[in-house]
Amino acid sequence: MDTLKSVFLIDENVERRQSLETILSFLGEELKCYDTHLTIDSKIDRAANSVLVATDNYSAEELATLFSANISNPFLTFGSEISELTSSNFIGHIDAPFAYQQLTLLLGRCQSFRQSTQSQQTSSKQLIKQLVGRGNAIQEVRHLISQVASKGANVLVLGESGTGKEVVARAIHEASKRHSGPFVPVNCGAIPAELLESELFGHEKGAFTGAFSSRKGRFELAEGGTLFLDEIGDMPQPMQVKLLRVLQERLFERVGGSKAIKADVRVIAATHRNLEQMIIDGDFREDLFYRLNVFPIETPALRQRQDDIPLLIQELLRRHEVEHEATILFTQRAMESLMQHAWPGNVRELSNLIERLLIMTSGNIVDINDLPQKYRYTDGSEAMALEVPTELDERDAISAMFTGEDIFADVEEAREDGFFSMPSSLPEEGVNLKEMLAEFEIDMIKQALDQQTHVVARAAEQLGMRRTTLVEKMRKYGLQKEL
Repeated sequence: MDTLKSVFLIDENVERRQSLETILSFLGEELKCYDTHLTIDSKIDRAANSVLVATDNYSAEELATLFSANISNPFLTFGSEISELTSSNFIGHIDAPFAYQQLTLLLGRCQSFRQSTQSQQTSSKQLIKQLVGRGNAIQEVRHLISQVASKGANVLVLGESGTGKEVVARAIHEASKRHSGPFVPVNCGAIPAELLESELFGHEKGAFTGAFSSRKGRFELAEGGTLFLDEIGDMPQPMQVKLLRVLQERLFERVGGSKAIKADVRVIAATHRNLEQMIIDGDFREDLFYRLNVFPIETPALRQRQDDIPLLIQELLRRHEVEHEATILFTQRAMESLMQHAWPGNVRELSNLIERLLIMTSGNIVDINDLPQKYRYTDGSEAMALEVPTELDERDAISAMFTGEDIFADVEEAREDGFFSMPSSLPEEGVNLKEMLAEFEIDMIKQALDQQTHVVARAAEQLGMRRTTLVEKMRKYGLQKEL
């Protein structure tokens, strides 16, 4: 299986330790082995994927001390099973004889714990930075976060996909009194209905096929912190009933268990669905809706805060430039064009576009013609394929076409050669001279490139202009792909 970092294996029983080493090496894990936990008190790395520790020589109190001293590391035990272990980073017990299926399952849960822990370690300062913008819509979201963060009320975050609902939930958690506790996210739509109860509430050993050991659910893992139920609208109705009971009584039971466990967590839910319409359709419980909807916060769509797009682009560039080891700059025209897009995918769509441009145009200035076609706009309408030249461009174009070498003897010769078509008389409704000149210039450049087998230097010489001038004109008219 894939591994994030080293596995620490702690066991004084050499024979048993070597047996585990063989299995873990076969699974592709990088191992660090120690005789006792005393020799590695200062060596357990916060980035370790998992720690496997034998229980035979240590009491429950000693193990609890070790677990709490390394709260970011997930622990698995083997040897004698100790039922009193309740630390949030205790993942489970490995039964003897060691079985491939159970070991891979538990190591996978360790990996999930590590990923969850890493996401919890984002500082509140960074989270607030993710709420980028100066517009009224995002300012209102910040105001609502500041109002509810210090309270214990349930929060329902509403908004389209890609608007940053989890960012809002994390910001609430970091600004709350529970900020020192864990932030545990659960995507209710990504977990199969038959597994969701076990995922939320945990299960006892033997509760169902494959339950090799007891396991804590997300409610227990979030003890003292915040549980984020993303896409709550996708939760099946049988689970809605059970969640309602937990929210009302603040008690739950593990699957296969009978002991009531107190739910000391704050619940923040989120959805892109219209829950009120789902209630009318009979797909969502009305009583659960009112339990969750104590304090609603709606995240604005990006099209509702287009003035924030330049700030968002700068923030996204800051994040992605390091990852892709690249940098780009946007022209004013490109920025204005992006501000006119509807952004159905919201900030997530903008982030994906920034990554794409970093990969495709690294080290360059991004102009409107460098954007994908659907992002090109001019004066509120989709940009035309050809770009109308400025007065200075017109003068340069005319100079390049009609000075220096005598490219055409006269207009009639040019017309006969098929370069352009000029009306014999000016029509009463008039003509667009700029577009005609642009079309004429594009046609000439294309023919010169074709005649010179797309060798730019030769085409520039034939057109009586410098190579750099031709390259710039090709870029302006979007002719690069024809090289």
